[in-house]
Amino acid sequence: MNRLTAKRKAYTSRKRRVRKAVAQGNSRPRLTVYKSLKHIYAQIVDDASGRTLVEASTMGRDLRDDLKKTSDVAAAKAVGAALGRKAVAREITKVAFDRNGYAYHGKVKALAEAAREAGLEF
Repeated sequence: MNRLTAKRKAYTSRKRRVRKAVAQGNSRPRLTVYKSLKHIYAQIVDDASGRTLVEASTMGRDLRDDLKKTSDVAAAKAVGAALGRKAVAREITKVAFDRNGYAYHGKVKALAEAAREAGLEF
């Protein structure tokens, strides 16, 4: 197994483990995070119906013009704050945080803290 295959397998394993822990006995919608090299995305998903309730990303019209870079911690904070505002406006206050296999550090932590400050509980 080459290095990239092993890395992808480890990520998939972490992702599955985190998802299982979040989903066990939890009726709350799930706040999930995805990072690419250029952008960061977050959405709140209702797993029972399989629908996305709220989303925010650095590609969204409300954020892309205000950001200097779309791949740094400041961008992650902006996405978290925007997601929190949209969720509270739709009367969603309690969610389960799915870090999607990423370490709770840096961009993921900044997004989570900004969402908490905007009114989400997790």
